[in-house]
Amino acid sequence: MSNLATRLYNGEAGIDVVGRRKIWYSIAAVIVVVAALSFAFKGFKLGIDFEGGNSFQVPVSVGSLEEARGAVADAGAEVVTAQQVGTGGNATYLIKTADLEADKAQEVKEAIAAELGLTPEQVSDNRVSASWGAQILQQALIGVLIFLVLVVVYLIAVFREWRMAFAAIAALVQNLLLTAAIYILIGFEVSPSTVIGFLTILGFALYDVVVVFDKVRENTRGITGKPDQTYGEAANLAVNQTIMRSINTAVVALLPVGGLLFIGAGLLKAGTLKDLGLVLFVGMLAAVYSSIFFATPVLVDLKEREPRFKAHKQRVLARRAAGASAAKAKVARTADTDEEAPATPTVAAPGVLASASPRPGARPGQRKRPGGAKPGSKAGGAKRR
Repeated sequence: MSNLATRLYNGEAGIDVVGRRKIWYSIAAVIVVVAALSFAFKGFKLGIDFEGGNSFQVPVSVGSLEEARGAVADAGAEVVTAQQVGTGGNATYLIKTADLEADKAQEVKEAIAAELGLTPEQVSDNRVSASWGAQILQQALIGVLIFLVLVVVYLIAVFREWRMAFAAIAALVQNLLLTAAIYILIGFEVSPSTVIGFLTILGFALYDVVVVFDKVRENTRGITGKPDQTYGEAANLAVNQTIMRSINTAVVALLPVGGLLFIGAGLLKAGTLKDLGLVLFVGMLAAVYSSIFFATPVLVDLKEREPRFKAHKQRVLARRAAGASAAKAKVARTADTDEEAPATPTVAAPGVLASASPRPGARPGQRKRPGGAKPGSKAGGAKRR
């Protein structure tokens, strides 16, 4: 694990993100299908801020949440949601109902107070009309669309390329679909905090995409002049070089968001924080995934459809194929030469066996002269005088 962390920090992990883009596209297709099914069969649960309705708040001292909910339902109101807000002495039960007329809302308030043993002043109520909620919803949708348009303009201005803008928007859309699908499946109601959370994760996802794409642009500058690297390989290297930065950024951002969701909404029962916390937590995780595993592969596919990058990729692959073929041929020729070459014979010295070898430490033997003469004697056996 330490070796992997070191290689990740140095950008040397060699994770093949671009080469396995079919896997990421399959995951994106699953996300789209799940989001479409959740929209069609379940849909968002709009809060009273968008759909209109009434809310009643009573102290937790009246009993359990189910008792407070039952009192509102017995008073003749259609309960939409019920939750505890806050902890300790300031904790209350917040029960939201369908839209009620002013007179009916007052009757319900008095009936709740009578059933729970409270005075009408201890039951706080609030009403949001359906027309006001529709206006808020319309303004929220307009805000999201304006944000997306500004994102496109910004990306085109920064990268001077529509393909990078398209790939970034595709990643943002996947991020939104995944977050929305999880939000629907969990069943939280949509509030103004939810809209704020969606806009926040769009900004976070945009930041991460810009960081990755800036490194891709740096690595692919003048790529057509490099005979040993394709555009996709340079982009994949950029992803490996920035993946640890994206992970660190996500961890630092998710720590306070996790505290907001799990401690604020979970332990402290701050129900108004759970909508914002869930959107931010899921959206930031999805933003890191989409910027690394989806935006860059989409960009590579768009770029390698251009004639010059397509031709460059073909040249690089052809060069590699030719080099591999030449290497195989060289290895084959070397093997054939080694098999066909005859063994070099060993010529032994006259009168000595070829296999014989001197005994370690023995002196070399003296060679006999022709005719069997000993050293120091003349030929023919004559003696010296």
